[in-house]
Amino acid sequence: MPRLRRDHFIDLRPFRASPAWARLWTGSTVSGLGGQLTIVAVMLHVYDLTHDTFAVSMIAVAGLAPMIIAGLYGGMLADAFDRRIVALLAASITFASTLLLAVLAWAHLETVWWLYALSVVNSAANSIVLAAKMSITPRLLPRELLPAAAALNGATVGIMVMAGPALAGVLVAVAGYAWTYSIDVLLMTTLFLGLWTLPSITPEGELVRPGLESLRDGIRFLRQAPNIRLQYLLDIIAMTFGHPLALFPAIGAVLLGGGAITTGVLTAAIAAGALLCSLFSGPIGRVRRHGVGIERSIQVFGVATLLFGVVLVAAQLGWLAPGRVDADHPNLVLIGLAAITLAVAGAADNVSAIYRTTMMQAAVPDAVRGRLQGIFIVVVAGGPRVGALYAGTLATLTTLWFPPLLGGVVVVALVAMLVRLNPRFRDYDAEHPEP
Repeated sequence: MPRLRRDHFIDLRPFRASPAWARLWTGSTVSGLGGQLTIVAVMLHVYDLTHDTFAVSMIAVAGLAPMIIAGLYGGMLADAFDRRIVALLAASITFASTLLLAVLAWAHLETVWWLYALSVVNSAANSIVLAAKMSITPRLLPRELLPAAAALNGATVGIMVMAGPALAGVLVAVAGYAWTYSIDVLLMTTLFLGLWTLPSITPEGELVRPGLESLRDGIRFLRQAPNIRLQYLLDIIAMTFGHPLALFPAIGAVLLGGGAITTGVLTAAIAAGALLCSLFSGPIGRVRRHGVGIERSIQVFGVATLLFGVVLVAAQLGWLAPGRVDADHPNLVLIGLAAITLAVAGAADNVSAIYRTTMMQAAVPDAVRGRLQGIFIVVVAGGPRVGALYAGTLATLTTLWFPPLLGGVVVVALVAMLVRLNPRFRDYDAEHPEP
């Protein structure tokens, strides 16, 4: 087996090139870990109160419209004002809503509707934070380091999503919901440190006040950016049909067994794949044909989703089961196989994310970058919510294994067809970025 060279590993040059970006990355990583505690805890909390998979999927659906509005408006704010101030104000709203969630849990006053409402506020405020932060990165780093920064952000997602859900499952099972939400409140303070120490970052070029004209200007640019449009569409397809996260509580409760801990393990497996991929992302940054990279990585993602469905079919048929399967008697073999398929899916999605993020940051001018990042956030965060509706509804009408099995096939087929119809996407050259 050939030995791994140093350039096979993740590129750490962005940390040295920009201490401000390094502080922002650190704050985002730690606070993101806390955010994942709350996301998974809310899912488990709703399932605990309702024992209904559809109710869990509705957490994501309820926040979809506010998140879309906030993402678009946040992008307009990022193109009109100091992006550091925009991110700080939005992060303050996220902090306040999480604090209220913890207070309600300690007082035993939480209800399903409170969980829905505060999840909506969190998702909307986070959309604004992300739109501002992503439009800040190209101002702190040179273009040649943007793929490395995207890979490091992929490692961030891997760390927070791998450790967060697993820790959330253990904390909920051992300490309860109130402690889990409270820990998120504490960890979130690190984000303020990363944002507060940034320099002032006002948009370059003509400033456009937030409003319909600003949004129209961004949409007009997007109409003339076929590569950006197609990567949006491909990501929506992948996240709609290949993101069965809303099914994990029910899968852990009734199909694979293990309850909340299995939910955490399955969610963490996705992040483990993303993290491992980021750690060995050196060669990814040297690829110039980002369109081809996006196409192939999403198709691998679709195949992995299909195989996850196959594992669930095996569980439905009782294969490799220890006899009784419930919260206290997990099917360890199939949980392990399911985790492997999800890890592959997470790695493939991370490769796609690196190329998509780099394309967005390199090919879009700074004057409209906030608005395009706002639309990008809506796509990235909105796709899984539509996917939650797809998975929850189809699982309610059929069975738990059918949504990922069908979804994997749909992802592979649609991506192949759309890229074939848009040959310019395959020709995209990172050395000469064109939107």
